[in-house]
Amino acid sequence: MSEPTEITESAVAEAVDAALAAIAGANDSAALKAVRTEHTGEKSALAKLNALMRSVPNEQKAVVGKLVGGARGRVNQAFAAREGEIVEAEAAAQLEAEAVDVTAIAARRTPGARHPLSLLQEQIADVFVGMGWEIAEGPEIEHEWYNFDALNFDEDHPARAMQDTFFVEPVERHLVLRTHTSPVQIRSMLDREVPIYVLAPGRTYRTDELDATHTPVFSQFEGLVIDKGITMAHLRGTLEHVARIMFGEGTKIRLRPNYFPFTEPSAEFDIWHPTFKGGARWIEWGGCGMVNPNVLRSAGIDPEVYSGFAFGMGFERTLMFRNDVKDMRDMIEGDIRFSEQFGMVV
Repeated sequence: MSEPTEITESAVAEAVDAALAAIAGANDSAALKAVRTEHTGEKSALAKLNALMRSVPNEQKAVVGKLVGGARGRVNQAFAAREGEIVEAEAAAQLEAEAVDVTAIAARRTPGARHPLSLLQEQIADVFVGMGWEIAEGPEIEHEWYNFDALNFDEDHPARAMQDTFFVEPVERHLVLRTHTSPVQIRSMLDREVPIYVLAPGRTYRTDELDATHTPVFSQFEGLVIDKGITMAHLRGTLEHVARIMFGEGTKIRLRPNYFPFTEPSAEFDIWHPTFKGGARWIEWGGCGMVNPNVLRSAGIDPEVYSGFAFGMGFERTLMFRNDVKDMRDMIEGDIRFSEQFGMVV
């Protein structure tokens, strides 16, 4: 329609008729949105008629304003009614398209996928079994003595506070959800004869908030060696071997001095990942050190005769580094699409 130059009944009627016809012809939400812009937007005939109100004499504004306002009201009502019809029709079409006949025989069978953390745990266990180690397990509800005291934690150590550790009521029973798999190391030293070469994988619990890099339930694998003549060189060689299997032959490790109550000397160890997505760099992988003599004495082992090393890493952290997983929450949400990207391994 031509651009109106003055407000007349015929100009208003022409704009309304054009808008109503366009509204009736819109068959989906996208088309209706385009019609709304064309017939009620700033460049529409109705908008331009409304702008002409500025030039209407004051004594005529009431009559002319009622004419233009009524026209815009009719158009808006038509839009609302048509929008309701289209939304209802589109919802019905979507339901029909997504309908599933639950009585029908499935056309195909989709195989499931094992979780990548389970696959990683088995792979790491195979590495250590191949070196002649044993796989050791222990309870997830653990006595405080195994979880802290036998591991040389002081009574006032922050890790023993309720804000860091899940205590099982009543607290007087001294039971906790284990904060690491290190209690399995104590149980292994009590149950086995030396020499001891064990790997302890399993779930652990800490009062962390769930975010991209933390979860209150996570899994670790810890290693323990007790034998005669064990040195830091044996520890470094073991860690380097495992790192190269996990991350490739070009992987190197470095040890940085640190403190842990259950090892002395202690170290954080990093891996140099040459093929890390985003560029090669050092990444902290876990903690390690020589077993503290007090820990050996707690298990009845003479530190003058035997020595040992221990280390611990997280399965989730290993998976994040190795496969460039950005958000730890993806590992626990149970979405099959996350597992599928690691291969449909039975």
